[in-house]
Amino acid sequence: MKAFIVDRYKSKDGLRFGDMPDPELRDEDVMVQVHAASVNPLDHKIRDGELKFILPYRLPLVLGNDLAGVVVRVGPKVRRFEPGDKVYARPNQDRIGTFAEFISMNEADVALKPKNLTMEEAASIPLVGLTAWQVLVERANLKKGQKVLIHAGSGGVGTFAIQLAKHLGATVATTTGTANVDLVKSLGADIVMDYRKDDFDKVVNGYDVVLNSLGKDTLERSLRVLKPGGKLISISGPPDTDFAKDNGSNWLLQQVMQLLSFGIRRKAKRHRVSYSFLFMRANGEQLRAITSLIEAGVIRPVMDQVFSFEATKEALAYIETGRSKGKVVVKVR
Repeated sequence: MKAFIVDRYKSKDGLRFGDMPDPELRDEDVMVQVHAASVNPLDHKIRDGELKFILPYRLPLVLGNDLAGVVVRVGPKVRRFEPGDKVYARPNQDRIGTFAEFISMNEADVALKPKNLTMEEAASIPLVGLTAWQVLVERANLKKGQKVLIHAGSGGVGTFAIQLAKHLGATVATTTGTANVDLVKSLGADIVMDYRKDDFDKVVNGYDVVLNSLGKDTLERSLRVLKPGGKLISISGPPDTDFAKDNGSNWLLQQVMQLLSFGIRRKAKRHRVSYSFLFMRANGEQLRAITSLIEAGVIRPVMDQVFSFEATKEALAYIETGRSKGKVVVKVR
């Protein structure tokens, strides 16, 4: 099969377009012909080796972290899907590889594609949708009447998280650039702060939850907007000890992550709030809940551009500029 492959971290070429063996089909797997795959900041972090200490992949590696497509084969123990089903998924982190013509995944990680979305629109959802769900529903337990600050509201996670938080009944504040103010307002944001003009920590306070996807300065300033007992949840790090344990990291890595997060955890304690790092995981059941919201019109995908499969490297370069609104997708088939 044709695929985009990482042969060596931080190489000048970055990604190679070439041939890889078709994926193996395990007993509980579905094999999917990929029609579209979305491009995420996670992809270039993996390509450049930034995450190799928490995601120790064997190279060569097919890149790509979520997709939509059609089931072509199923393993003998598969009960939920059959050939011909239109599906979408974020594969388990140890079985990525959606920038390819085919991928095999455990059926537990897969869901039927929302009927009202195209393949390209559906491919834009799994990684960002599951990230927002796991932050706001699972970790934060966000309730009606609470207040949440979502950083980078016009990004992939931000555009989804704003809509989900509004559905949950929260008051939503967000940060974004001047050009994207109208976009995030249209998604339901109640308070919009232009990061070029506004100091967010001087505009809002007394918040229950902050979803952070930005750097250290934003992370630390976010502590000031939370009320006592509030939760600062970061998807951009630093990783903490709980993540290390959940990830099955060895003792040494657990100590490293404890050190990496020591500063922010100490400052959080001083502010009487909690800090945690979330690295989203595959979950077909949560995807099915997301499908229901999309089919009910509660959440809509926000698309920036669709690139051809052959232009996957250009798509990655585009999201690295940080200027994309919503999601960037490659059309594989």
